Amino acid sequence: MKFGQELASQMVQEWQEAYIDYKHLKKLLKDVQKSRQQDALTSSARQGGLFKRTLTLYRSFSGLTGGENCVIKNEDEVIFVNQVQPGSSENDGFFYQTIFLKSSEDGGEKESHFFKDLDEEFNKVLRFYKEKVKEVILRAEELSKQMDTLVALRIKVQKPLMEPSGNHQEVEPSDLVHEDAPPMDVIQEAGTSPVGASEDRTNVGSLSSLAHVKINIEPDCPVTTVRSVIMSATKSDLTFSMEEVRRAKDKLRRAFIEFHQQLELLKRYRFSNILALSKIMKKYDKITSRNASKSYLQMVGASYLGSSDEVNKLVDRVEATFIKHFSNENRRKGMKLLKPTNKIERHRTTFFLGMLAGCSLALVANIIVSIKARGLVRHEGRDQYMNNIFPLYSLFGFILLHMFLYGINTYLWRQFRVNYPFIFGYKSGTELGFRKIFLLASALSVLTLVAVLSNLDMEMDPRTQHFQTLTELVPAGLVVVLLLITFCPFNIIYRSSRFFLIRCAWRCVFAPFYKVMFADFFLADQLTSQVQAIRSLQFYVCYYGWGDYKRRSNQCSGSKLYGIFYIIVAIIPFWSRVLQCLRRMFEEKDIMQGLNSLKYFSTVVALVIRTIYDLRRGTFWKIMAASSSGVTTIFSTYWDIVMDWGLLQKNSRNPWLRDKLLVANKAVYFVAIVLNILLRLVWMQLVLDIDEAPFIHRRAMIALVGCLEILRRGIWNFFRLENEHFNNIEKYRAYKSTPLPFYYEDEKSL
Repeated sequence: MKFGQELASQMVQEWQEAYIDYKHLKKLLKDVQKSRQQDALTSSARQGGLFKRTLTLYRSFSGLTGGENCVIKNEDEVIFVNQVQPGSSENDGFFYQTIFLKSSEDGGEKESHFFKDLDEEFNKVLRFYKEKVKEVILRAEELSKQMDTLVALRIKVQKPLMEPSGNHQEVEPSDLVHEDAPPMDVIQEAGTSPVGASEDRTNVGSLSSLAHVKINIEPDCPVTTVRSVIMSATKSDLTFSMEEVRRAKDKLRRAFIEFHQQLELLKRYRFSNILALSKIMKKYDKITSRNASKSYLQMVGASYLGSSDEVNKLVDRVEATFIKHFSNENRRKGMKLLKPTNKIERHRTTFFLGMLAGCSLALVANIIVSIKARGLVRHEGRDQYMNNIFPLYSLFGFILLHMFLYGINTYLWRQFRVNYPFIFGYKSGTELGFRKIFLLASALSVLTLVAVLSNLDMEMDPRTQHFQTLTELVPAGLVVVLLLITFCPFNIIYRSSRFFLIRCAWRCVFAPFYKVMFADFFLADQLTSQVQAIRSLQFYVCYYGWGDYKRRSNQCSGSKLYGIFYIIVAIIPFWSRVLQCLRRMFEEKDIMQGLNSLKYFSTVVALVIRTIYDLRRGTFWKIMAASSSGVTTIFSTYWDIVMDWGLLQKNSRNPWLRDKLLVANKAVYFVAIVLNILLRLVWMQLVLDIDEAPFIHRRAMIALVGCLEILRRGIWNFFRLENEHFNNIEKYRAYKSTPLPFYYEDEKSL
């Protein structure tokens, strides 16, 4: 693998704009090489006097820059580098300026241009690295302060400072702090005094300082959310429970893990850029037959980027602190939490994927042959089957299609280096790759197709016709199996991913009681496209609860109550998104989230008006239903393309798209825009029930329209994450910033 490709694969994707532009510098060197090859055929030797005068000119000029004078040891030197003090408009510190001493030679202008761009790239990296080091030092100070508060708080909660009899007794932290026996070793910056000097540590860590401390813990369920709101209004004294302390410790532990990951990213950034500078200078020496890399790399080594050791020492201190206080001094356990290893894709995953996919195709072929051979399409029980059994199995069709599209998206995100595990907030190493997603989809498809085929065989075979009850319970049994697998507490079948999905779904249901994360509203958006699947679940309840499933008949469609709930279940995902947007608007003070909530609320209104039209009929309500559906369709389409995808930017470098694109072929984006508009129009059937067609059964038409909406959502998913990825790049957001568990009412007193 070439170094340029290796650098692109190893770089922190959200910081890619801050890396050395190796590709651009390599292109400049190719221009230098071409220029030297052309000049070698036509140029003549320059007079030595002219070169000496030029060299003298550069020496005089270098003294006017205000930087440190560089002494040229001999006439064969190619470059020297000035360390220049910036003006008031620049960032604090020095930046570097390289002077090419042989610009008078043929092709010298291109080499001068190369060093000018090289300096710009190096100074860019240097400024970024300094800023990030300042950030991590400040974060280290915060974590030290938080850890001291945790130790003091646990002392206060677990045992009072004096005996009830009034006899004073000095309490040792080792006697009181569970697991965290020794007090916190201060995280200190390399080469400086400890972060939080001893005087400040004593002040912060003392029990008296807790009078100014409050716990900032997110409630873990709706009940605790309501309780925290009530308690915050009535609670006057600062009291803490052991449960609050335990949750504060867990939150601080996560903050340490994320801080360690931040430091590791910074170490990787520094190493990759130094290596890129070394590679590009060696390439320059090879092309020009000069010896400039030694001087330039000596400057790099002496610079803050090459000589700074704060990050490495902070990593050591964080690891030592974490092992002591969060893993009971078990180094192996602590390092496993700090540096989780990525799971290796195993060949057995690919093997079982191929086997199950082949079984699925064989089962589909078997079902088609059975239907054709037995003439089931024109069978007298066709309508009865389509009205009673087909809706039961269509649920799994919707789920399988969504899983298949998500697997394709995962593959594309990885190909285009979109950091989707970070965007979704997966625990490192637990995200499912596209092979595992396809494996789960194939396994579910085999179960579903086996159930469909067994249902047909049991119904058509005279020997099994008397097992009528068992035949009709096959779909219900399949749902039970799926639910058991989903909620299985044992560490099998990707438990981490299953529980992540369950937690996100729970937070969607109780949207206003939880802080809204990206994965939460992303899942809620997926559910808005699974309305037909939710309605299928409603049909399961009606069919097996109130219908006569033994005779394959139901009265669900004739019930007014069922019709009302038919619309209500469709509203639930949209209403969840309304609440999520409102919470984000109040928390983030973002008016755009308020407008987004209006978009989902317009869909809810359209569905309610359609319900009224179903109950009352009449021209007026028909017009109201059509107009409200049209408004929400236009609103939603605009939001999809402009806000969620970030496209249709008039002044973009790519007309009517955006400045940065993952896919080089711009036609892909315009095709996606057109498809989104067309499929949004199909989505209107959710409101208008446009599900009648002369050539296809009504139930099949409903399923087809539901599949088209899932297809639209699959396309939406790719471009939505692409836009989020570029937003992270623009803000250099490469790691999560977990809120710390404690905040202080009066910082001055601390």
